[in-house]
Amino acid sequence: MPLGLYISVPFCRSKCSYCNFASDVFSPQRFAAYVERVCADMARAAQTAEAVGGSFEARADTVYLGGGTPSVLAPAQLEQLFRAVRENFDVAPDAEITVECAPGTLGPEMVETLLGCGVNRVSLGVQSFVDAEAAAVGRLHSREIVLADLERLRAAGVTNINLDLLAGLPRQTPASWHESLQVAVATGAPHLSVYMLEVDEDSRLGRELMAGGTRYHAHFVPEADTIAGLYTMACETLEAAGVAQYEISNFARPGKESRHNRKYWTRQPYCGFGVDAHSMLPAEGMRGAAALGRENDAVRFATADSLDDFLAGKPVTVTPVGKRAALEEAFFLGLRLNHGVDLERISFLFGSAALAEFAATIRELAALNLLAVEGKNVRLTPTGRLLSNEVFERFLAAAEPRETTATVAPVR
Repeated sequence: MPLGLYISVPFCRSKCSYCNFASDVFSPQRFAAYVERVCADMARAAQTAEAVGGSFEARADTVYLGGGTPSVLAPAQLEQLFRAVRENFDVAPDAEITVECAPGTLGPEMVETLLGCGVNRVSLGVQSFVDAEAAAVGRLHSREIVLADLERLRAAGVTNINLDLLAGLPRQTPASWHESLQVAVATGAPHLSVYMLEVDEDSRLGRELMAGGTRYHAHFVPEADTIAGLYTMACETLEAAGVAQYEISNFARPGKESRHNRKYWTRQPYCGFGVDAHSMLPAEGMRGAAALGRENDAVRFATADSLDDFLAGKPVTVTPVGKRAALEEAFFLGLRLNHGVDLERISFLFGSAALAEFAATIRELAALNLLAVEGKNVRLTPTGRLLSNEVFERFLAAAEPRETTATVAPVR
């Protein structure tokens, strides 16, 4: 099965207050060494897969550059990354090739570079079309800049575009959120991603909210119930506009669903490169430090989550995925998709006994209106999507110990 390739670019023009990703503002002098290291890792991909016990496939049909902000790299550095992709992988002629870009970084030279690299899909981190909301969390763009970028991309022939929106920004109200949604729909963008603000210790805004402080406009963040209402409004507004929800956070016009992200939710193989990049490959005779004595379905591995550790060659972290963990993943990843989980397929892959083990959980969640069961299919209800983390936890049974994690030194 062809791979999805993910390349992390952890560099930003500014660090948004809500961001909990492994990205930050770094001197451009560090970009060159980073790109060299990522390209070297791509050249060693097959050896790394063997070292961690994964089955490697050089064919790829999706490529995704995320971050961070890949479009802050110099054009020559982007070209270097894509050259390494094509030198080390057999990229399908019709591959979906996506680059995340910050509005305001898409000048004529950058657009020309993206086209020359074969990019056919762009994801813009808009978050809000209300300028005051965007500025409050450190975004450097305005609505006018976003609309100009969209016009520039389309004039160049890039029409497969995603817009990210974030519900729960400081000072956001139902009225201002409705305005953002209406502008997003009016752009005609074929794909929209809608996220709810995450409150955790990995972002400055999250830490300030947890501490009850007022920095970063934390005291103007809407209440949790209000944020849930904003998400529901987005689902209803976009559905009515013909941008149908197909996954908890993703909406698309017909035929424009993200092929790359679907790999994650359906447990297809993918390889990640760069800071805090994750990979999953089918298991193939776990060896060396990864041989942890279990029958394995797959192997997951991840790179260091800081730039310094990554450049210093910190070992990758390897987690074998046993049959039990694979079954759990099939449920909580598959349930993210609106069409849900095919129970007959679960029975075919894991056996009828495995399916029977979750029968009571499915019945209980259906009784709580969190799951809908239709024949041999089970899916989240609208309420279940709002409480998806709680639903997923029910499928992480404690009957068997969780998989053990090991570290494997990078192949040199």
